[in-house]
Amino acid sequence: MRILICEDSALLREGLVRVLEDAGHDVVAALADATHLDETVDETNPDLTIIDVRLPPTWTDEGVRAAIALRARLPRLAVLVLSQYVEERYASDLIASSDGALGYLLKDRVADVSDFLEAIDRIAGGATVLDPEVVAQLLNRRRKDERMQRLTDREATVLALIAEGRSNQAIAKTLHVTEGSVEKHITAVFQKLDLEPDESGNRRVLAALAHLEHGGSRPATPGGPTPQMGTNR
Repeated sequence: MRILICEDSALLREGLVRVLEDAGHDVVAALADATHLDETVDETNPDLTIIDVRLPPTWTDEGVRAAIALRARLPRLAVLVLSQYVEERYASDLIASSDGALGYLLKDRVADVSDFLEAIDRIAGGATVLDPEVVAQLLNRRRKDERMQRLTDREATVLALIAEGRSNQAIAKTLHVTEGSVEKHITAVFQKLDLEPDESGNRRVLAALAHLEHGGSRPATPGGPTPQMGTNR
């Protein structure tokens, strides 16, 4: 199999080259960043490309963006993305961008050479291979999303205001409703998010975190109010 590697860590990059070549594969190129990835893919015509999620210059999402772009341009090219940690958003974006011939593995899996090589063969054969930890976190995220979908539009608005650190009085003033109405909405939010009553009032904070994890907006001003824990449970 012809394989192209794009990995900024020299140690891991050379290790991958050695493992793959020892297994009989042909490593056609080993790049340290994605600067010349497209032209190298066109020149070498690999069967599989292995790309790190985070690459220079910012070490944020260059790798996964390059992988998504490659999949869009060359749908038949098998792609394996490696990551140090589970990056839920990146994994979701990558999976949503394509069908089959795709892998997303944590770098720790490379240490198990036999499993890694088996994953390589499966991806090249058209399968989607996801790290068990990636699957677990994506399923957990889906459960959170399903909870959020239980909320009405008004309840979602109240939750967003809670996430901004607004008190019940401030929420009532913003929405032009009574505090009693706000309290009913908040109680419904807690129930639909499966947040049990507790002594510390942490439900308000947990609800705010659920909103943020679901992709809700953060407070508009840096250093602004944070969700209140001790009042308005």
